[in-house]
Amino acid sequence: MRRTLSTAAMLLLGGVLAPAAFAGTSGTSTVTLAANATATIDILTSGITLSPTSSDYDNNYLEAAAASGIDVRVKSNSSTGMVLKVKCADASPQIALADLLIKTATAAGTGGASMSSYTAVTATDQNLWSTGVSQSSFKTVTTDVKIQNLFSYTDASGGGTTSYTNTLTYSVIVL
Repeated sequence: MRRTLSTAAMLLLGGVLAPAAFAGTSGTSTVTLAANATATIDILTSGITLSPTSSDYDNNYLEAAAASGIDVRVKSNSSTGMVLKVKCADASPQIALADLLIKTATAAGTGGASMSSYTAVTATDQNLWSTGVSQSSFKTVTTDVKIQNLFSYTDASGGGTTSYTNTLTYSVIVL
């Protein structure tokens, strides 16, 4: 004779074999990130050399613009934005600051501004580009460079090449 368990017996047996429920407690913990406004700068173009052609001498200036200019990447997590500044703080600049002009064709960020026409470099910080909001991914800002009054820069070696060098210093600050 074969025995089978009834449905009621199976339910009873299942309830007995099931793990016992344990009383539990729970709580919470708060995680806080105290974020500080910060900015990052990355100079992509460490230097450029401008070699005037006869046409440049005819025009009495030469320029390095767009892809030939100086590329700088910036980003910031500041909700109020940042400013990219530039200056030439050389104690004795070889290119007269009045002859060394800069601008950027890079559009300003939201609520920001950009130096969109050639302006003489100064020994103090000048605002080149800015945004009024967070720039969480890198933004490349290109500095166009123009040197005028080419005939003021003689070739000291007479028939060779004389280099005149200035150093531009970039900085980025959060607003």
